[in-house]
Amino acid sequence: MSCLGNIIWFIFGGLVGGISWFLAGVLWCITIIGIPIGMQCFKIASLSFAPFGKDIVYHQDGVSLIVNILWLIFSGLPIAIGHVLSGIVLCITIIGIPFAKQSFKLARLALMPFGAEIV
Repeated sequence: MSCLGNIIWFIFGGLVGGISWFLAGVLWCITIIGIPIGMQCFKIASLSFAPFGKDIVYHQDGVSLIVNILWLIFSGLPIAIGHVLSGIVLCITIIGIPFAKQSFKLARLALMPFGAEIV
């Protein structure tokens, strides 16, 4: 079921979300200091392309809190808003609710991507 869900997700919204994560990663990798942040964006882009069957576990520490604050200020808010709007649109139909849940999962990840582990 997760394979079919990932295929449908990719067609109806995963491509746009994954590209936004990828572009954020490219912009962060332009600076030398932002390379670790960009690498995390690339990991999340692969999750955004196929989120079904994967979970996110959060582990917070002091360093990830500081990086999450920087991320939220510079890149996180627009990506999170995009995922939330996508989730709201997907909630219109009953069939879209599982896809909306994935979109909301990615929105939360867009607010706090550092200290998160994709399982």
